[in-house]
Amino acid sequence: MANRRFLITGALPYSNGRLHVGHIAGAYLPADIYVRYLRAAGDEVRFICGSDDNGVAALKTAREEGTTVEELTARFNRSQRESFAGLGIVFDVYGGTHQPGFTEIHERLSQDLFRRIYQKDYFVKKTTKQLYDVEAKQFLPDRFVQGTCIHCKSPNAYGDQCEDCGRSLDALDLIDPKSTMTGTKPELRETVHWYLRLDRLQKRLAEWLRTKQRNAPLSPAWRPATVNFSLGQIENEGLPERCMTRDLDWGVPVPLDDPDAEGKVLYVWFDAPIGYVSFTAKDCEDRGEGWQAYERWWKDPDCRVVHFIGEDNTIFHAITWPAMLLASHDSDSTQGQAGEYQLPATVCVNAFLNIKFPGKEEEKISKSRGTAIWIEEYLTRFAPDPLRYYLTAIAPERQRTAFDLEDFIQRNNSELLAKLGNLVNRTLTFAKKYFDGNVPDPGDRQEVDLAQLAARQAAGDKVADHIEHFRFRAGLEAAMELASKGNEYFDVTAPYRTRKTDLAECGRAVNVCIQTVRSLATIIGPFLPFTARSILQQLAIDDDALAWSRLAEEITPGHALGEPTYLFRKIEPEELDSEQ
Repeated sequence: MANRRFLITGALPYSNGRLHVGHIAGAYLPADIYVRYLRAAGDEVRFICGSDDNGVAALKTAREEGTTVEELTARFNRSQRESFAGLGIVFDVYGGTHQPGFTEIHERLSQDLFRRIYQKDYFVKKTTKQLYDVEAKQFLPDRFVQGTCIHCKSPNAYGDQCEDCGRSLDALDLIDPKSTMTGTKPELRETVHWYLRLDRLQKRLAEWLRTKQRNAPLSPAWRPATVNFSLGQIENEGLPERCMTRDLDWGVPVPLDDPDAEGKVLYVWFDAPIGYVSFTAKDCEDRGEGWQAYERWWKDPDCRVVHFIGEDNTIFHAITWPAMLLASHDSDSTQGQAGEYQLPATVCVNAFLNIKFPGKEEEKISKSRGTAIWIEEYLTRFAPDPLRYYLTAIAPERQRTAFDLEDFIQRNNSELLAKLGNLVNRTLTFAKKYFDGNVPDPGDRQEVDLAQLAARQAAGDKVADHIEHFRFRAGLEAAMELASKGNEYFDVTAPYRTRKTDLAECGRAVNVCIQTVRSLATIIGPFLPFTARSILQQLAIDDDALAWSRLAEEITPGHALGEPTYLFRKIEPEELDSEQ
């Protein structure tokens, strides 16, 4: 398993808002767990993310706040970095598609890919009619048009996608469209744009997607909902020609020697996924490898690219982005030859996370309604690992789930505190009090001891298998099962009784408990990194112990332990008042 190579990405958040628990559960926490596990397993990994600065989202918010789009995107890029860091989500690079130091290389790679696709005749130039806001004196980008979805009849549809059914839309398809800039009804005017011929790529896309329905070496099958939804878009509806340019002045300029290209930029969903590539190139440059070293991660069949996203980004990551990569290939391969962009090995999609406040019905997380738990606010009052634990325990891997404030408190107190925290604290305080803070001698181990020790490797193998197959929720459950077994072992062997009657027997049991705690530090490391390091400090062993290959190693008798401290604290209901 060792020495594999992975390029892992988290979906690029728009740089026009703060991060909330739904964002973290949907993409970034599972990605971080996966990356931490891979590194612990000895694999080579680059973890890439950054803000999506271009397009209309930032323009719209900057207009509403009365600030410049440059100031706005810089502010939220900084806020996002701080929130991720506070939760222990650590990227190799956190860039921004229009941030200083990143813009030039991002534009270069975005324009290069556009030209390559253009040269291969996958773009068609069209004169079409688009919605124009007479009052604002400009063509309306997709997100500046709102109306009713032609598919599900939801009023929460925009010019590119319906917020409720998730289907891709064209602004002209909306029922009763209106400008979100002025509230007026837009009129149709002619404009020129370039469309990606998705229809010419759909056969190859469908063939590629079908390979994701089954396990392949080092590439587990995708979640069924992802493949079925994506194939359904192709087989049931067919793929349209997709407009990939916009009438805007904020973004990547269209790189064509054509008068009609003046004043136009690449559609944000064309350049945004290229941010994964450009941020990788910048990271390589910053490491002294040269920016071209990104090809080792993106154009080498030995490297597996894995995207973590929320369900609303499925079409773009499972259809549009792979289509762009296929269109750039010289061959007709569905994966790409050496030197060509590799299609993602996995697109790991999570459903939405809803929220439930005490005394209220479950509802959608909403920035406008204030129904959200913001990461920067959470971190001013609570430790990161209880949130990491809860969001993994309720992870919306196959269907939507809800962040329930009362359930969060209950799980922190009855699971983290009463199971994991209790085992670690009772073991290490006992060793300090009755064995002078040293690891006691294992003595002549009995069957019950050997069974508990064997449970460590079995738990590690189980957790590894779950993480390898993107079952993070089940992986956490398997890790906590070991903590439960540790507590059961402590109760059965009862060192608090045998210390008075047989100190050697007592020491044997405490030794096994210490070895269990030591293995737990490795196994919970991907999920609860702050807790894992606290355990290592209390055991007085170094971070190398987090290596997966060492999880069953034993701490030698006589080793001096560190000072026991509580891993978690009890949370009282009043601390999570819904008004706060």
